[in-house]
Amino acid sequence: MARGPDGQGSGAGASLSDQLFNETSIGDLAREYSVLPRFDAERFVSDTVGGLAGRGLLERLDWIATCVEAQMPRDFPAMVAALRAAMPPRLAPSLTDDDFGRFIHAVPGILAVRHGLEDHRDLALDLLHDATQRFSMEFYIRPFLNRWPEETLSRLHLWAEDENYHVRRLVSEGTRPRLPWAANITIDPLVPLGLLDKLHADNARFVTRSVANHLNDLSKIAPDVVTGRLSDWASQGRQSAKELDWMTRHALRTAVKRGEPKALALLGFDPDVNVKVGLTLAHDQVRIGDALQFDVDLSGTANSKLMVDYRIRFHRPTGRTGEKVFKLGQAAKTPVTLSKSHPIRANASTFTWHEGPHQLIIQVNGRDVAKSEFQVRA
Repeated sequence: MARGPDGQGSGAGASLSDQLFNETSIGDLAREYSVLPRFDAERFVSDTVGGLAGRGLLERLDWIATCVEAQMPRDFPAMVAALRAAMPPRLAPSLTDDDFGRFIHAVPGILAVRHGLEDHRDLALDLLHDATQRFSMEFYIRPFLNRWPEETLSRLHLWAEDENYHVRRLVSEGTRPRLPWAANITIDPLVPLGLLDKLHADNARFVTRSVANHLNDLSKIAPDVVTGRLSDWASQGRQSAKELDWMTRHALRTAVKRGEPKALALLGFDPDVNVKVGLTLAHDQVRIGDALQFDVDLSGTANSKLMVDYRIRFHRPTGRTGEKVFKLGQAAKTPVTLSKSHPIRANASTFTWHEGPHQLIIQVNGRDVAKSEFQVRA
């Protein structure tokens, strides 16, 4: 039985929205809110479940919050008291990673934005502090960053030293420049670096992974700033060498694919390494449904670290080309041969193969060193 991010069992073929929001999970939420004297759990389940169909994941979250809101006090301070009274226990403080919580517990964050953003900023932020210890409030801190940047950042600097690692993670995750699914934030993307300076030395992988993902986002905007910061952290020695090495590799994964010289150098890969490369394709014509098979022969270096990637430059009927980078392997010495069988899937999930000329390009330490053309046939 597969399990969704909220810990609910799911059957094969069920959408993520159905896995997360269904009669079982809504019933669980109803029991939590039943601690409130005038909360009608039966009505809540009936109204909520009846309105799930046709709504996507985030739309369902908003709908669930609307159904809770219908039975909450209109006065925001009283609403906050009720939401706090219905909160489940905090996520296990003894853990340090992968304790994500359940999506159904996003409700306080949604209502904090709806009713506290303008007239009850501080109380709403207090509510987010409590709620993120049950489910991450990363989506809901962002409207406060846009509306009250200085005041919210001041609060985040305090939270960066909070005893609860979910609160500390929120500081990094909520300020990410390109947080998936989330609304954009309008603050200067370099401003949160002061927060990351505190958080990079955290002892919880849940936090350091967020810091690394944050830096990976930032590397698409300011790659030199990211490599500079990672170098500074290494010289400070506040984080263990092993953990900072993991963070560095995770933070630079996109920059490495782009062949950023400073990123590669920081990881010990010399972009100017003198290596001889031979590229051999098994066939220069490949049918959709088969695989592109090729060998890369590396020679001419002594003990240089080599990171070998390959790009496929796709043919499009419109004449416009697209590219995608794939990992091939690493080598510590030569000569060595790396082999690959790349499937040419008819039902690839992120792009479509079209008949025509494509290019295979080999990168070593971020530098293009060999290429060959192949034809894709139906």
